[in-house]
Amino acid sequence: MIERRRGPTRRAVLVGTASLLTLAGCQSTGSASEPVSIDDGNCEQCGMVISEHPGPAGQSYYQDNTPSDHEGPALFCSTTCTYRHRFARAEMGWTPAATFLTDYSSVGYEVRTDGGAAVLSRHLDAAAFADSSGLTVVANSGVEGAMGTAIVPFAESEDAEAFVAEYGGTTLAAEDIQRELVNQG
Repeated sequence: MIERRRGPTRRAVLVGTASLLTLAGCQSTGSASEPVSIDDGNCEQCGMVISEHPGPAGQSYYQDNTPSDHEGPALFCSTTCTYRHRFARAEMGWTPAATFLTDYSSVGYEVRTDGGAAVLSRHLDAAAFADSSGLTVVANSGVEGAMGTAIVPFAESEDAEAFVAEYGGTTLAAEDIQRELVNQG
């Protein structure tokens, strides 16, 4: 049963238009600071197949370091795994260059009931990701993703507040997430 469906925002239309203009100009920079589409692959943190699980996903580039088995960003099945990986790598001296999270302000998302739990839809196209530095997240809501209760990112703080009003939780800046929050699950 679908509980809520949300259409694309003005930001999503602008991102889509910019992507089309880039494709029309045959310019693909492949820059290390851009999100990528996640077509397949396993989570760099927990090993789960990313496309087989619901909720927000993430990807991180690091200065002077890359994942051991591939080029490009480290890919994650959830916001929780994204931050767990960042915290673990920081202890190893790795410095994040850019982290991208699914931006639920830019996608038409669904919250459905699955086995009694409210579960958030998955969006893995590059245009669905936004730099974490500008995102507001909803933590401790009644909505689940790949790793249990989802930490749900939004580019528009009003969208985060509307999500809280409907599903509970609290808001905070994505860059203010602490280890204690991601270790709750």
